[in-house]
Amino acid sequence: MSTPPIARCTRRPGGRMRLRTAVIVCLTLLSLLLTAVPARALDLLRLDAQRSERGVQVNFETRFDLPAGVEDALQRGVALHFLAEAVLMRSRWYWRDKELARATRTWRIAYQPLTFSYKVSQGGLSQTYRSLGEALRALQRFSQWRIADQVSADEDRCYVEFTYKLDTEQLPRPLQIGIGSQPEWTLGVARTIALPD
Repeated sequence: MSTPPIARCTRRPGGRMRLRTAVIVCLTLLSLLLTAVPARALDLLRLDAQRSERGVQVNFETRFDLPAGVEDALQRGVALHFLAEAVLMRSRWYWRDKELARATRTWRIAYQPLTFSYKVSQGGLSQTYRSLGEALRALQRFSQWRIADQVSADEDRCYVEFTYKLDTEQLPRPLQIGIGSQPEWTLGVARTIALPD
C-alpha cells in the first residue's frame, strides 16, 4: 500500500500582487468613505455662566457655515431663524431637578436681493451686512445674556442647559415637509454647564 504524495504548497507568482492591489483598493474605499462623512456643522467654541449683581448671565460663541442647501434657500428668499435657549436648573437628590428660569433669543437672517446684502434682526433691532460671513458672525455669539434674576446663596447646585440651533419650525410649512429627511437642516448644539458659586 503506497502513501499518497504530500501536497506541495506552491506560490503563484501573481498572488502577492493581487493581495497588494486588494489592500490598496480597500484603503482607497475607506478614505473615500471617511471624506464623505460630513464634519460637525456647528461648533460651540465658548459657553460660560456666571452670577452677578444683575443676575445669572450666559456668554456663548458658536462657529458654523451654512450647508449648501440651507444657503441656497436663503439666497432664494427664505428667511432663517436661529434660536438660543438657556434653562437654569437646580439639582435635587430627592426629586426631579427644578427649573428656576428659562430664557430664549431668536435671530432672523434674510437676504436682500435689491441691495445684495443680508439683514439680521434680533428683537426690534436689525442690522444690514454686505456679506454672508459678516451676517453669520453677528448671530453666532452673545455676551452677558441675562437669563435669570439673582440666585440666592443656598441655590448652590445649579446648572444651565444650553441649546443653539437653526429653528426649522419657523420655516414656511411646505419647506418644513420637504426637509424632513435632509441632515443639512439639523444645525444645532446642546450643552450643560455648572453655574459657579
